[in-house]
Amino acid sequence: MTAPPHGTRQGASGAQLPDTQQGMRRRNLSRVLHAVAAHGPLSRAAVASRIGLTRAAVSTLVDELIRSGLLDELGPERPGRVGRPGSALAISGRGPAGIGAEVGVDHLAVCAVDLRGEVRARAVRQGSNRGRSPEPVLKELLALVRQVNTEAGREGLRPAGLAVAVPGLVARDTGKVVHAPNLDWHDVDLAALLPGKLPLTVDNEANFGALAELWLGDEVPQDFLHVSAEIGIGAALVVDGRLLRGTRGFAGELGHVPVRPDGPACPCGGHGCLEQYAGEEAVLRRAGLAPGADRVGLLTERAAQGDRDVRSALREAGTALGIALTGAVNLLDPRSVVLGGALSRLAPWLLPPLEAELERRTAGTACGVAVSRLGSEGPLLGAAHSVVRAVLDDPAGVS
Repeated sequence: MTAPPHGTRQGASGAQLPDTQQGMRRRNLSRVLHAVAAHGPLSRAAVASRIGLTRAAVSTLVDELIRSGLLDELGPERPGRVGRPGSALAISGRGPAGIGAEVGVDHLAVCAVDLRGEVRARAVRQGSNRGRSPEPVLKELLALVRQVNTEAGREGLRPAGLAVAVPGLVARDTGKVVHAPNLDWHDVDLAALLPGKLPLTVDNEANFGALAELWLGDEVPQDFLHVSAEIGIGAALVVDGRLLRGTRGFAGELGHVPVRPDGPACPCGGHGCLEQYAGEEAVLRRAGLAPGADRVGLLTERAAQGDRDVRSALREAGTALGIALTGAVNLLDPRSVVLGGALSRLAPWLLPPLEAELERRTAGTACGVAVSRLGSEGPLLGAAHSVVRAVLDDPAGVS
């Protein structure tokens, strides 16, 4: 992990703030807000104890956060105890909200998450986006964003930023989708096609899924490989609590790792890629089933009923996943592998062959495999929470 540039310090979640008196104030505002978000409700004295500042300094910071509408005072903390109780502080349920959006192959989704991490508004449009030009798809997405903003506004929330998850390669620190094979999009500048005043972030859906797992998952370590799948298969590596993005931002394209180089052609231009064996449509083909509105639900239902063709297709998918993951595990040595997206619902049938391949092929001791409780919600929640985390990291920057 690289150190921040000289003359800066990192905020509570890694944001870089200037090493000046003003920068120190902004960092301390962030520390107070993060403490209450993680452990609240808390009194001023409890916050001061947690972050190592004087109560007087914390009171000044708290007053500023209350004036900004980011903290609420709930009244006396733990009434009835000996001594004068402090006033309990909590994250406000009004004010800034993170707007997350997802462009899926067969759906669009948008949600608003408040600073407490609660989803306050949601809109979904089902329907295939494969082969459609970006302009009408993004026009529909903007309509959903406006719908969610309106609904959230009725509850006293205002959007602090928009983060969009897409199933493809996104150039680092830009809004450009370089290639999304399952959408057939090439060099699409979402920043230009999603006009507005909100700060915009665009990232790969697997990256947002991994961040959601890191922030919202159950006892997830700071080092793990997150794998998610629907039509395609993506992965993201978290090291020391941060995404490993790669030089261009393209790290994690597990779905296009060849598991059988002489296998079928893939939309990416290669042959025998993992997606051709473990993607939803590939499993349906091998099971002799036609794609429907709920592909994973169909596979889960048939597998639970003992359908031999479905179970055989899932065993083959699990084996292919194990082969691809073995290379990643041997190269990267993560503490664990987390299965998210559609894979989480199919885990009972995918895990045995997957774990068998890891055990057989891993150079050292095979790492553990966990199943995400977030499932297919991960990318959308990760996108919205990335905006929330930006507010918590720099509350002074919220207008």
